[in-house]
Amino acid sequence: MRADRPTIVSFSGIDGAGKTTQINALIDHLRSLRLSVTLYAFWDNIVVLSRLREFLSLKAFRGEKGVGSPEKPVNRRDKNVSSWYVSVARLFLYSLDALSLRLVVARLSRSRIDFIVFDRYIYDELANLPIGHAAVNCWVRAVLRVSPQPDVAYLLDADPESARARKPEYPLEFVRQNRDAYLALSRLVSGMQVIAPLPEAETSSQVIKGIRSSVPLPDGRLQLE
Repeated sequence: MRADRPTIVSFSGIDGAGKTTQINALIDHLRSLRLSVTLYAFWDNIVVLSRLREFLSLKAFRGEKGVGSPEKPVNRRDKNVSSWYVSVARLFLYSLDALSLRLVVARLSRSRIDFIVFDRYIYDELANLPIGHAAVNCWVRAVLRVSPQPDVAYLLDADPESARARKPEYPLEFVRQNRDAYLALSRLVSGMQVIAPLPEAETSSQVIKGIRSSVPLPDGRLQLE
């Protein structure tokens, strides 16, 4: 396969939704079909001043650093902090991230790669905002117009209790609010595919089917076997 430009696929969802598992499964599948794939992590490859922002967040909010696991939970304090001045700062920083994303995707569109998979996207930042607020909702819509839309955008839905059990980092109430924000955002993003909570293998099947139905591949190499 070689289209005029790479096919861009994004994965979004609450912490513990299974994004990493599904991303790895998709990449393995595509590479087994001799398709070239590059993985981009939104925080590492797109976000402006990511290390400085993480450092300031740890200093200001005094949360724990790291990835939570059932054996070793962590108490993070970053995106679950929702004071008005933090929300204002996010509006500014997320605007910069949207512009950075636009520049990176423009550059990647000229590369000779079949698929570019994003681990999180601008959607995962916007889900941290109070989307129900009218002014914020208008700003979110403006950012969505500026941001390049992936060819295939997945939102992996998950039960908040189960997700937090897999990745205990934030209070359960925040995880529930975050899930609601993602679902509200999915109604603003044209074509976003929401995959309901399913067993791992069934989710993988839905991911492949979603790409097959969205990306024209006349040779049929993405056909499920």
